[in-house]
Amino acid sequence: MNMGFPNKIGVIADSFGRDLRGNLQLAKQIGADGVQLWAIDGEMDPAALNARGRQELKAYLQKLGLELSALCADYGGQGFKNPAENGWKIEKSKQALDLALDLGSSIVTTHIGIVPEDAADPEYAVLQEACNELAAYAASRGGYFAIETGPEPAARLKSFLDSLDTKGMAVNFDPANMVMVTGDDPVQGVHTLRDYIVHTHVKDGIRLRDVDPRDVYGVLDHERIAVMGEGGAGFREVPPGEGAVDFSAYFAALQSIGYEGYLTVEREVGNRPEADIAGAVSFIKQYRDR
Repeated sequence: MNMGFPNKIGVIADSFGRDLRGNLQLAKQIGADGVQLWAIDGEMDPAALNARGRQELKAYLQKLGLELSALCADYGGQGFKNPAENGWKIEKSKQALDLALDLGSSIVTTHIGIVPEDAADPEYAVLQEACNELAAYAASRGGYFAIETGPEPAARLKSFLDSLDTKGMAVNFDPANMVMVTGDDPVQGVHTLRDYIVHTHVKDGIRLRDVDPRDVYGVLDHERIAVMGEGGAGFREVPPGEGAVDFSAYFAALQSIGYEGYLTVEREVGNRPEADIAGAVSFIKQYRDR
């Protein structure tokens, strides 16, 4: 790519491992334009953060000159494939979207569970029902629930999204997950999912052997996945530019489809989060600011 591009750079602030405001301060110090925040529990529990707390957090973000690129709301287990759990998970997800909108973003990223290969699989219908409810709510509020790529090939995810009733379900595109787990081509994936991408991650990785996505995403446990990405036998997360993601082609593909959203750094491994994330921000700027 010979020209720069206009996209803002985000970081997942929780990766710094400090308290909320400390994480935000570090994001600003390393040159990020915005942050993605986890909205599960603690200070960012949507059910606990009252109106005053939301106003104060939004004001603090503005004081630092940061935007909220997205919230992340993952509730583990099988995603939305267990009808017995879907009631409370859907309600919590809706609360997370309300919080995102109050803080200035329209996007909540999530994992829904692996989309079955066969649309006749009973779990497919369970996912459709849950996602249709979420999509309708998001569309009514002018927002999106963005499914993270990786558990299934891009073409299967597109077919699933095409089957839903509204466009409130979208995509959080993570190129490294494709490289590490499904073996999908991220550049082709961008074109396949072009109508749905509303948020992206900048992350890199290598695939060491064939991986069964069920071994990674069958039960959603981010700490376990991070351990697998750091020293597992199947794949390894590495700093951007050191793995199998062709970032020149990836960024070019995003520009070719007219993507104008955030490029958000995700770093799930290692014991040097500040240095690693700062390095990733600098890596993106090498392309963006040409």
